[in-house]
Amino acid sequence: MVGIVERLVPDELWELFQRMVPEAPSRPQGGGRRWHGDREVPAAIVFVATSGCTWQQLPSASFGPSGATAHRRFSEWTKARVWARLYCLVLDELGSRGELDRSRCAIDSVNMRALKGDLTGPNPVDRGKDGSKIHLIAERTGLPLSVGISAANLHDSQALIPLVKGIPPIRSRRGRRRRRPGKLHGDKGYNYSHLRRWLRQRGITHRIARKGIESSQRLGRHRRIIERAMAWLAGCRRLHRRYERKPDHFLAFTSIACTLICYRRLAK
Repeated sequence: MVGIVERLVPDELWELFQRMVPEAPSRPQGGGRRWHGDREVPAAIVFVATSGCTWQQLPSASFGPSGATAHRRFSEWTKARVWARLYCLVLDELGSRGELDRSRCAIDSVNMRALKGDLTGPNPVDRGKDGSKIHLIAERTGLPLSVGISAANLHDSQALIPLVKGIPPIRSRRGRRRRRPGKLHGDKGYNYSHLRRWLRQRGITHRIARKGIESSQRLGRHRRIIERAMAWLAGCRRLHRRYERKPDHFLAFTSIACTLICYRRLAK
């Protein structure tokens, strides 16, 4: 029978995680508390991310480490960029198997309410209450390629260039690593001449809706790409509302969600 730790962190994901996680600190003088197993701690973190519970509500009887221990290790690994590197590693595995289709990508964002912290601002679609925004680029089948966070009042157009630059160089089944999408679809929020020019200079074909020329129905044929990615992100309940004061912690949970989405495809 598969336990909860093996179910949340399967063997293949655990092997990838071991390549990213720093070594446990040693105590030459001996003594100290017992170091909890690395596999139990990421399982507890994944449980917090997917269930949306607080660190204090973490059932330590099921995982071993307490909520405080899991949160401390989560902070250490976030500072060491473990989650971002793990996400890139899973994308690399997908690219080497030919599971990524970058010929047609889509970009959009999703808003959520934020209780506190930096990178928050008045949400224009939530009566001006404080919120944050997740920006996302997804490939043709809906797998996220690049994610970022900002205040809710940041215009979508300002996130396009950082998101495209944030796509990591991903392995391909043949040839060199690739990072640029073939085509990029976006709604009228990205309808700016300087963005079209910037994409064109980098060999990316833009498919951005133009105000007064193209209707929203025409974009809907490819809208499912980004809508599917957002629906998968919604499966990570920790992202329904931002509780983290530090923006890098919130971005870490976003990276964990994207890693789990991509790993499901990898495990098929």
